[in-house]
Amino acid sequence: MGHMDHAAFGWLTPVLSYVMACIGAALGLRCTVRALATTGRSRRNWLITAASAIGTGIWTMHFVAMLGFRVSGTEIRYDVPLTILSLVVAMVVVCAGVFAVGYSRDRNRALLLGGLTTGLGVASMHYLGMAAVRLHGDVTYDPTLVGLSVLIAVVAATAALWAGLNIKSPLAVTVASLVMGVAVTSMHYTGMFAVSVRVTPSSEVLPGATAMQFIFPLAVGLGSYLFLTSAFVALSPTADEREASASAQRPVESAAR
Repeated sequence: MGHMDHAAFGWLTPVLSYVMACIGAALGLRCTVRALATTGRSRRNWLITAASAIGTGIWTMHFVAMLGFRVSGTEIRYDVPLTILSLVVAMVVVCAGVFAVGYSRDRNRALLLGGLTTGLGVASMHYLGMAAVRLHGDVTYDPTLVGLSVLIAVVAATAALWAGLNIKSPLAVTVASLVMGVAVTSMHYTGMFAVSVRVTPSSEVLPGATAMQFIFPLAVGLGSYLFLTSAFVALSPTADEREASASAQRPVESAAR
């Protein structure tokens, strides 16, 4: 059995991955709040932004954490197409869940269906990402811990969608995003603790890209997207602020006439 280290850089990767999960959750919740206060094309655009933020945050969290994953006796590389597919899956399933909640008239039914769909999608993203791992040896999983990780993903996704529907204030969104960060990170490490590796020493060159060649640049790029989008959302006026501004301008226009 190969000895696995889930934090080869100490606390750096677990803490940074948690931060990325929190930023994605906070941004997604804020965008969902904005979406529910609008209609038409504006609602659609805010929901797309929310889905991309949550999906990007979850994917970035996973692969930032994977930067610290090491197995003694073997190098680790990543299959590029599968890794990109895991990002697409994260985006698509979160988008489906967010849109289900954003447009459904029966919010409770949409919440349950959206939470289940999104949670299973998040779990699929995680295990697709693990399927992209290339190393000298065989990877096996503990079924009980795999099932627990999927359950955590479904509960976390349902809680995130519920928060998007019911939480409005910035402080409440911040607290909810911190809790969501814990849930998403817990799901990841539960899934990682389910992993066992039997190393087969070999001198063959592994296919794929190393984490620093591929994962790190992509994670940095997506992380930058989250920070820039967060700044945009923070500076963008809310529906209440736009209404207040319009109300303040009406007396001025009336006086001018």
